[in-house]
Amino acid sequence: MNVLVLNSGSSSLKFQVIATDLEHIQKNEDQRLCRGVVERIGGEAIVTVSVGDQPKHVFAEPIANLQAAVDFIVKWVASEESKISQVRNIADIHAVGHRVVHGGEKFSESVVINEEVLRDIEACIDLAPLHNPNNVKCIYAVQKTLGSTLPQVAVFDTAFHHRIPEQAYLYAVPYHLYRRHHIRRYGFHGTSHRFVAYRYRVLAGKTREQTNIITMHLGNGCSAAAIQQGYPVDTSMGMTPLEGLVMGTRSGDVDAAVVNLIATKEGLSTAEVESLLNTQSGLLGISGLTNDMRVLQQELKEHEDRRVRLAIEVFAYRAKKYIGAYIAAMGAADAVVFTGGIGENSPDIRSRICQGLEWFGLKLDPAKNEKAIGHEERITTDDSKLHAFAIPTDEELLIARDTVRCILGEPHPS
Repeated sequence: MNVLVLNSGSSSLKFQVIATDLEHIQKNEDQRLCRGVVERIGGEAIVTVSVGDQPKHVFAEPIANLQAAVDFIVKWVASEESKISQVRNIADIHAVGHRVVHGGEKFSESVVINEEVLRDIEACIDLAPLHNPNNVKCIYAVQKTLGSTLPQVAVFDTAFHHRIPEQAYLYAVPYHLYRRHHIRRYGFHGTSHRFVAYRYRVLAGKTREQTNIITMHLGNGCSAAAIQQGYPVDTSMGMTPLEGLVMGTRSGDVDAAVVNLIATKEGLSTAEVESLLNTQSGLLGISGLTNDMRVLQQELKEHEDRRVRLAIEVFAYRAKKYIGAYIAAMGAADAVVFTGGIGENSPDIRSRICQGLEWFGLKLDPAKNEKAIGHEERITTDDSKLHAFAIPTDEELLIARDTVRCILGEPHPS
């Protein structure tokens, strides 16, 4: 089955085509046919595509809106220009899997999209006003381009965290506000946490019930999850992706009273302060330079800038605090798993976070840590009590697999 995976943002649309079926999933032999992204939708868009393991090809294309972006992607994938041997025309696209950010309390797993599901996704727009509207628009765009009978599946960022217990997801605000407005912790990056937990099981030879780990998704967005007996019992992001770890442009945890103070002192509305905490804070806010960890590390190496150092130190310190908190909450853990753009590719950040965790029995192997860039690797010594792994995430692959499983009515074992 050729699955078109779509991840729609406010002005971008990422896509992949993955050939997979139940046999390929079982043998881990899924085939990535192509990948790409359409950026700056609304004018002269920048399109980046690659087929198989070929180099990326970048070009400009006038794309006015999300519908035009979906039309372009489908046309390109099925064209002779793409040279995808398994996709000769649009009939060779057998299903579409969508990343949907928020499933609220309704969705605990991926689902085939129908009118009722669409209504329920739309009902979650208040919980994710920046993301769910574009997810819905993308679903409708696919219906218009490929027809309403083509199976589409929604894979929710929040679904994996659905089993988090009440004491972990409730905020200590008047309970009627939770009942009335669903104010609670939902958690995000669920597809990533779920995928690396599955890969950890494979690498460590563990069953789901034996999987007691802390997963750290560190990228421009960052989140941690405490996974006990294979399922999350806590996670750092909250009702929105703003809470928790320090991120590229998000503040993470902050005293709620700060919102009113900034609004009063700076003459801003609460909405403007929320925007500031989401888009001007984190690594960018502290360093005053950039939200790109790679640039910050290079800047620190070359110029020893104090604020750059501070940004990196705060980032690592906050992550370490969550690891300690989750070990306490879980009672014990077998491993810390690093993933995401920073977690997969930055030995320095992993080392900073792991420093001081020797008390828990984590002994980092410097040589293994330095080598683990962009591939799966255990980065601790053999005699560590608490191990650490670097495991690249693959949310698109999991979305494709869930799409196949949903359409065939199979359970979601990952």
